[in-house]
Amino acid sequence: MPIGELFILGFFGKIVPDWLKQFAARYGLGGVILFDYSCRTQRYDNNIESPEQVLRLCREIAALPSAPMVFIDQEGGLVRRLKEGRGFAPLPSAKEFNHLALVEKRAILTASFAEMRRLGIHYDFAPVIDVDYNPDNPNIGKIKRSYSADIAEVEANALLANEVARAQRIGLCLKHFPGIGGAIVDSHQEFMDISDALRDEQEELFYSLAPNIFGDAVLVSHAIVRQWDEDRPMTLSAAGLGRLRQRLPDTLLITDDMQMQGLQKALGTREASLHAIKAGMDMLCIGNNLFDQEQEMAGIAEYIEQGLRRKILSGSAIEKSIARVASRKALVMA
Repeated sequence: MPIGELFILGFFGKIVPDWLKQFAARYGLGGVILFDYSCRTQRYDNNIESPEQVLRLCREIAALPSAPMVFIDQEGGLVRRLKEGRGFAPLPSAKEFNHLALVEKRAILTASFAEMRRLGIHYDFAPVIDVDYNPDNPNIGKIKRSYSADIAEVEANALLANEVARAQRIGLCLKHFPGIGGAIVDSHQEFMDISDALRDEQEELFYSLAPNIFGDAVLVSHAIVRQWDEDRPMTLSAAGLGRLRQRLPDTLLITDDMQMQGLQKALGTREASLHAIKAGMDMLCIGNNLFDQEQEMAGIAEYIEQGLRRKILSGSAIEKSIARVASRKALVMA
């Protein structure tokens, strides 16, 4: 079974490294994620230099065994890996975008998604549909990643993004389930407990939007919702993911970065990856940016294979996950 299809992996540098070529040849590979900034060097010297260089890199990635998809965080504002200073199309923050005229919004989105398509990028980890319930949220509200505190405005912007992305054949991934707009801590540093901040309308927005967006994917946060699971964050919670899967049986479920500190402090990447697949995640995103575990990726894939052989993991569930990945590859690469 091509276990590597369950992985979206990041790497440092402007060319595909040997370890990633070997991983794809041995296990297959679901996707690759690109970054401009490197947390290791604390400089903008990672995967992205110019449109021409990104085009070459995406072609190199596409030529890997099992043709992995290329993912990027191109929300706009502070969270955009393709910056105009490097020759890419401008993209304002979600909060700024929300106040623009419709004709301007459509033009900005068309330029951005068309550029991604030309470069060979298949999926945008966007739009953020977290409602701006807490403007002081260090991870969302404070850095203008939410469109609005008005859920109708969030939905309208997401639907517009989908309309343009569908025309340009760029897959979208809604984030961050079940909705972290009301959180008070940075999810990169600690587990967020959003038990008291989560609203039913926010959860429902994921269920209503996901099946209708191009790419039908949801990024699941490492948030804790005690009323669903007292002990585990959503990415590791069979109860939380079961609730999600019941409403979205065919949606591709992708973890937030498995190297975030909450998971690292609790389990570490290898153990957390096994737990996430067991709980019902389809794809593990391991950016190798927050820190370097590039040489450990094959070992994590091997550990997942062992879990399968030892019946810790369900073979039929993994087959369904791999089939979801394959259907997305067929969709965005057509």
